[in-house]
Amino acid sequence: MNRIMKKNRTNGNYIKRQILNGLVLLIFGANYFYAQVVQVSGEAEKISMNGYLMVGINKVPETYNAGFSTYVAAWPLLKDYPGNSFQTGLFGTWMHPSYDIPKPDRKLYNDIEGGLGWWRDTRFATETPKFIMGGVALNFSEWANGPGAGKGRDWEQPKGKYGIAQLSPWVLWPPDGLNLEQGTCGELFGYGYLTLPLINAKPSTAGKSVPTGDNSWTLFLNTGNFKGPVAFFTPYFFAKPIVEEPELAGMFLDTRPAKPNKPVQMETQHIPSVQYTDSNGEVYARSAPTSFPSGPIGESVLIHQMTAYKKSALWDGVKSWLENNGPAVSGAIDPQGAIVHTFKGKAGSSWKLYSKEVPKDQRWPIDWNSMATPVAFDSITFGYSWNDQLVKKTSTKDGQLMTLPEYYQLKKKEGDTPHWEAVQAEDVPSESGLHKVSFVSTDKPMKPYITPVDEESSWKKPGSVAGPFKTKIGDGSTVTYYWYKFVDQPALLNADLSVAEREELQRRVEKLHRNWTKEQEYLPAPRIGKLANIDAALIVTPPAGLEVGYVPIVTKQGWEE
Repeated sequence: MNRIMKKNRTNGNYIKRQILNGLVLLIFGANYFYAQVVQVSGEAEKISMNGYLMVGINKVPETYNAGFSTYVAAWPLLKDYPGNSFQTGLFGTWMHPSYDIPKPDRKLYNDIEGGLGWWRDTRFATETPKFIMGGVALNFSEWANGPGAGKGRDWEQPKGKYGIAQLSPWVLWPPDGLNLEQGTCGELFGYGYLTLPLINAKPSTAGKSVPTGDNSWTLFLNTGNFKGPVAFFTPYFFAKPIVEEPELAGMFLDTRPAKPNKPVQMETQHIPSVQYTDSNGEVYARSAPTSFPSGPIGESVLIHQMTAYKKSALWDGVKSWLENNGPAVSGAIDPQGAIVHTFKGKAGSSWKLYSKEVPKDQRWPIDWNSMATPVAFDSITFGYSWNDQLVKKTSTKDGQLMTLPEYYQLKKKEGDTPHWEAVQAEDVPSESGLHKVSFVSTDKPMKPYITPVDEESSWKKPGSVAGPFKTKIGDGSTVTYYWYKFVDQPALLNADLSVAEREELQRRVEKLHRNWTKEQEYLPAPRIGKLANIDAALIVTPPAGLEVGYVPIVTKQGWEE
């Protein structure tokens, strides 16, 4: 996210989050680009629709600080993928460290964000969203999006691309993001992060006398065709900055518990749009067709069962099992250590339409409230009901959607803040050319992702034990992957682990592989809805003899005939 969504106004952090907005853009792409639109006639100007949809959620006690899980709707936000200027997450959250200790009076931004969406550095995008893990090291110095994926593309400066280790022996993780099944349209994608005792705390980090913690924040999925842990952030990913700034030891997510009360939002950075000013000074705009999922009566269920956990929910039992040969743990989270947030049935919007040249104090909002009403469908499920005079039900081959108005007019009543109000297509002057604008992508094919091929690199030494294997996935790209001994995967060779530490980690993970299968239940099941599937081409079977203690690692993703 992911890669992340903004904090809501009710928790007091919204303004801080707005200040960080420019930095947040970096996790998804360096610059603020605008979509390619095909202008047929008129003086249409490229603009952007963007902002935050912020959800009111009730707090839980601070003791639930060992992670979270949730179910979020996955759907095609835009009718057609408009190219890699498009950037938005779907609904999700940011998990920051909790501090019950004194901390320096300076910015210490680090978190796990990400989620479902589309980003400017997505190379093989379709209308179906992908999922990224989106961990952020100190003040965006590095970020990690999945095994082999992180900040930038330069392997000489990996900046987070070694920050996440593959844990599952059954799921491939493409560097472009985890693919959902093509055509997903409103199903619920279950995910969450819980800390596991995989790597012990260390008194030193990269040879310096500063400690690294023992939090291995692990991504768990609950989907229709895969359940369980997939990958984890190495503690070193978060701790690495303390090598140069030892006074910050103990301040990051390798050591700190997680804030249990997190923002729930949808962050949209750019939906391609155009505007036109007529001879009378009236301003009109059109955005790319934008939709939300539709239920039986046109409602949109968007987020469900946001849950926070204590360490007793999973960590305590796993620690006893892995470290002290205690009773085996199934991996199912103990509900006695869980608490579910309730929704207030309230929400806010900061969606606006504007060009990048417009000063911030002249970027006018869309009249969102005329279109959407926030609803708590039950105490643990949030979404919108829609004004059917403005928002229309649309049938697609994959399901029903609620489609927002495409056309807007800037209203400037005396004494009121100007705002964009939805209008009908026939209300927009034909000479504007807005009716003939196409938002369909004209991007050229993207370059492949390729990992280092140097024989002395951590990808080759000690190297894989089987492969190469190839599979074509739903976005049309082909991924090449190899099987590595778990602790010989490149991320763990770059995780500041000694030989003895890696051997102990291997022992623990072999226990997990023998006991935690992809058919078992881990996260609490949703109380409503149908689960989304991940791309079936990403689910693999280990070769004979490599079922325990080995993982598949993607080394290339690109177009192939």
